[in-house]
Amino acid sequence: VQLVESGGGWVQPGGSLRLSCLASGFNFSRSTMRWYRQTPGKEREMVAFIINDSGVTHYPDSMKGRFTISRDNAKKTVYLQIDNLNSEDTAVYYCCAYVYPSLFWGQGTQVTVSS
Repeated sequence: VQLVESGGGWVQPGGSLRLSCLASGFNFSRSTMRWYRQTPGKEREMVAFIINDSGVTHYPDSMKGRFTISRDNAKKTVYLQIDNLNSEDTAVYYCCAYVYPSLFWGQGTQVTVSS
């Protein structure tokens, strides 16, 4: 199982980014995919998840409104669109897949929001 995130970088407040996570080594279309983020000194928090072929999505209440998760099963890629970024969104963003019986993580992509 391999998960490779990309798309992070520096962005000014109010800007947007689209993160990508390319998956390999497992049945991607049947797997629920998740995005998490982590800042130094804080626990990793879930941003969103999207369920296999159905495409059903879920966002914690604190993440509703500015985050959009999507997937392209043909490309084995899951995306995270982040709009109206603010400084509190500065974090390393990770994608995650549960492939029985283990949880797998990518290496993360850094998002920095500052003026």
